[in-house]
Order: sequence, then structure tokens, then C-alpha cells
Amino acid sequence: MKLSQFKFHLPESLLATEPSEQRDEARLMVLHKDTGKIEHKIFKDVIDYFDDKDVMILNNTKVFPARLYGNKEKTGATIEVFLLRELNKELRLWDVLVDPARKIRVGNKLYFGEDDLLVAEVVDNTTSRGRTIRFLFDGTDEVSLLKFQCCGETPHQYHRIRNG
Repeated sequence: MKLSQFKFHLPESLLATEPSEQRDEARLMVLHKDTGKIEHKIFKDVIDYFDDKDVMILNNTKVFPARLYGNKEKTGATIEVFLLRELNKELRLWDVLVDPARKIRVGNKLYFGEDDLLVAEVVDNTTSRGRTIRFLFDGTDEVSLLKFQCCGETPHQYHRIRNG
């Protein structure tokens, strides 16, 4: 099987950006593997497709609000920071992608959220768009997660910021 077999067009209008208010009312697509027939149902109908020997595996992972929009110190230029991975929890160091990369240099401070709730400093260049940043705040891991949730958003698809 090749990765290219998984490529298909998904119209943006069909992509959920918010969960259903009633979770059991979420859309469900049923593919009958023997006939190829596709049915469109709602999730609470899923039980109709199980036999007594079937097993359901639940995925309880959470999506992290990894895309941050903010402003650069002094110029106020709009920037986008995409959190890739935490490098050092104690030092609050993260490997990130930035856009526009040409304007984000080592030593720059970046401000996110209302009243600059979250502040970071660029400490290293890693790739053409990659940077290492240090978040500048005190507090517990719970406080840092709350700040990310307030300032960040869940990435649905990649798009670039255009500065004038």
C-alpha cells in the first residue's frame, strides 16, 4: 500500500471545525466493505453495525491548540507560530515553525493573546522556518496549558499569514 492511495479531495465545507453540540448526533459515514455502499448516519446509530463478536476501540487523545497568532515586539507585525514539540519542560523551550520567518530573529519577543497573556523569546534558528523559543512565564504546567488554550487554536489545515 502506498501513501498516495490515501490522497483525496475533501471539500472544506465538509470539514468539521467544531464538535457537535450533542456528541451522539455527530455525522457517521458507514462504508460497507463487501459492496462498497456508503451510508450517511449519525453516531448514535453505530450500534446497529456491531455484531456480538465485534470490538470497539476508543481513542481519547486530545488535540493541542498548537497554532498561535501574535505580534512581534516593537513593530507589531502579525506572526504565526506553530508548536512542533516541547524540547525542555523546565526551561519552557519549544521547537516551532514561524511565519513570516524572515522577520523572526533570535532575541525577538513575541506576544500572544489579549493583554499579551503569553510572551515568548526566540532563542535559536533551527531551519529556514524553524526556531527555538522560550515561553516567559512562571507557574505550573496547568497554568501553561491554560495559557496555550486561551491563546492558541487547533490547526485544521495549513495556511500562511500575508503581511502587507
